[in-house]
Amino acid sequence: AETLPHFLLEPQDAYIVKNKPVELVCRANPATQIYFKCNGEWVNQNDHVTKESLDEVTGMLVREVQIEVSRQQVEELFGLEDYWCQCVAWSSAGTTKSRRAYVRIAYLRKNFDQEPLGKEVPLEHEVLLQCRPPEGVPQAEVEWLRNEDVIDPTQDTNFLITIDHNLIIKQARLLDTANYTCMAKNIVAKRRSTTAAVIVYVNGGWSTWSEWSPCNNRCGRGWQKRTRTCTNPAPLNGGSFCDGQPFQKITCTTLCPVDGAWTEWSKWSACSTECTHWRSLLEATGDVALYAGLVVAVFVFIVILMAVGVVVYRRRCRDFDTDITDSSAALTGGFHPVNFKTSRHDNPQLLHPSMQPDLTASAGVYRGPMYALQDSSDKIPMTNSPLLDPLPNLKIKVYNSSTASSSKALGSQHLLSLPREHGNSASGTFGYLGGRLTIPGTGVSLLVPHGAIPQGKFYEMYLVLNKAESVLLPSEGTQTVLSPAVTCGPTGLLLCRPVVLTIPHCADVGSSDWIYQLKTQSHQGNWEEVVTLDEETLNTPCYCQLEAKSCHVLLDQLGTYVFVGESYSRSAIKRLQLAIFAPTVCTSLEYSLKVYCLEDTPDALKEVLELERTLGGYLLEEPKPLPFKDSYHNLRLSIHDIPHALWRSKLLAKYQEIPFYHIWSGSQRALHCTFTLERYSQASTELTCKICVRQVEGEGQIFQLHITLGEVSGGELGPYAFKIPLSIRQKICNSLDAPNSRGNDWRLLAQKLSMDRYLNYFATKASPTGVLLDLWEAEHQDDGDLNTLASALEEMGKSEMLVVMATEGDC
Repeated sequence: AETLPHFLLEPQDAYIVKNKPVELVCRANPATQIYFKCNGEWVNQNDHVTKESLDEVTGMLVREVQIEVSRQQVEELFGLEDYWCQCVAWSSAGTTKSRRAYVRIAYLRKNFDQEPLGKEVPLEHEVLLQCRPPEGVPQAEVEWLRNEDVIDPTQDTNFLITIDHNLIIKQARLLDTANYTCMAKNIVAKRRSTTAAVIVYVNGGWSTWSEWSPCNNRCGRGWQKRTRTCTNPAPLNGGSFCDGQPFQKITCTTLCPVDGAWTEWSKWSACSTECTHWRSLLEATGDVALYAGLVVAVFVFIVILMAVGVVVYRRRCRDFDTDITDSSAALTGGFHPVNFKTSRHDNPQLLHPSMQPDLTASAGVYRGPMYALQDSSDKIPMTNSPLLDPLPNLKIKVYNSSTASSSKALGSQHLLSLPREHGNSASGTFGYLGGRLTIPGTGVSLLVPHGAIPQGKFYEMYLVLNKAESVLLPSEGTQTVLSPAVTCGPTGLLLCRPVVLTIPHCADVGSSDWIYQLKTQSHQGNWEEVVTLDEETLNTPCYCQLEAKSCHVLLDQLGTYVFVGESYSRSAIKRLQLAIFAPTVCTSLEYSLKVYCLEDTPDALKEVLELERTLGGYLLEEPKPLPFKDSYHNLRLSIHDIPHALWRSKLLAKYQEIPFYHIWSGSQRALHCTFTLERYSQASTELTCKICVRQVEGEGQIFQLHITLGEVSGGELGPYAFKIPLSIRQKICNSLDAPNSRGNDWRLLAQKLSMDRYLNYFATKASPTGVLLDLWEAEHQDDGDLNTLASALEEMGKSEMLVVMATEGDC
């Protein structure tokens, strides 16, 4: 006879996460029919999915039934009881009912009922941090984080997590000074409490007394003292200082010495046979001291005379009128290597990567524009500009305006078409009026101020953005490269005032954990420190003005420079940008997505855009920023939510990682990971997925992608390069260069413009105001808003300057 049905599998309690329905399954034998009943009502027969199989041991028929329960069904139930379902199985012997399975909608509230509060506790005291997690179904599990690391009481018995989720530190240690966070999570979400800072402090304690010092008076009454220090232990983390005095004094008495005294003379002895007396006199003159003093005076006079001569020489640099300056005499600054990456081997005008541009040799010829003169008959041809020559014979061509018939002939200059790598360099000929070189799309520029080049001279100057593969970037120890390596030249030019080199950087200046350095490349290609910011001295050869995304450097010597940084507390942050590229055309079943991790500088993105353009890729969406912390943690990339019915990922692991040092060193460009997907059919032309990029234990970004497969379709010269008209500039310099007893001079202007970090640099210049205005020009090359300068002058009480700017600003 057949027995009652026996359930091999009963339905289990389930939770609906978001809008995803749950499946309830039951299995029984022997069973002729199985149906679900939910909340006392039979489920429609069409909603059941039935499977039959034979038990391999008994040979009996096993019946399995499955249904789906949606969120809408659960929400439509009214009453206090939860939504429930159970199975009912039939056989010839009767019916059997399964247990009830309850279906609930899972959730987790956002706000904690109680969050931990920061505390300051003395050493070895107990600490209690309370946490009541948000309401949720199912009930949230709680774990505690210390500085983002999970606390495991089984590993560190000094911690105890109570049944009501509170954290107890049994005896506070110095290493327990940290940030603590309560983390609540269930199958729906994770919630983090506010961070509670626990500071374990140590109150100071006195050391033992020192020995008494000797009596300070060698005769009579005096005093002795002894000392102690508050170092047993020393106060720590805001602990209180020791109570009491660090020294004690007591009086002391020392016996005074008694001087000896002669007795009365005895009687004279009898006279001897030699009744003679003698005495001697040693004579000395002051002639030696006199001659030595004269020699010292003459030496001091010669030194002062030489110093005055050097100052006069530097102030008259603009009066020099030589036409050709040879490297053996004038170029005392040395030659720095300039690397030009050749992009086309068939272009004879590209510079050799190991040679400096030679502006006088006849090894190469190029054709470029000529200077535009007022009289068409007065033209200086520039058709035989030199190109290449070995470095020992390098000379700098300097044009003298005295050869022109008109003194106003060279009022404006035009960029020279010097051979260079397209898009990564700029060049031009500059005279006394100055100008600006800019490499478009990179944030790199060189400002040549008015008067930087001696009057009557013209220099052919260039600006090159060095590719990483052509220059060995410095990354010593924990240092990281923060900017591209930039060459401005030629080196050794005689400049009457500093030029301003602007380079972008990727440091998060909001963090105070950086040590910044500017480095230059020596003759042998080694990198040498030029200046460490905030450690300048009077001998520092340059000045750096650090902004949020760029650095403006005042230079007296041209060369190759790079901006580097070092984290001294492992809390420094580099700004990165994440860019995703896809192929413009996809003709195969495979489809690749490239995720680039770049430094957040314009030149880095420009380089990758040009690279992907040659590879046939396009940018899917605007790059996203990512703060990257100096924490030794790698960058992790993963892809999610792929429609598995149409696509599959060919990545074997769950994620990919870029090693920390590859990113932090800054010496490796265009770092990226590739996600290769494969579609099952050519008919699949839509792809939706999610790419997550985050630093392990750090910040992250999420790209939500929806892709349709198919084919996806500077410099200024002369007065026009400057925002401040020359006439206004001269009047501002004349008004502020002279020192003012009230301080209402160039020093106050530097303070108003936030350029007063190291005033001694500007004080050594012939016109401090002029150098400050040069730096302002470099900072405001994009907006050029004179209102900021006008506001600074107004606050200084220089109303006459405002009148000048209002009347002459449009001239």
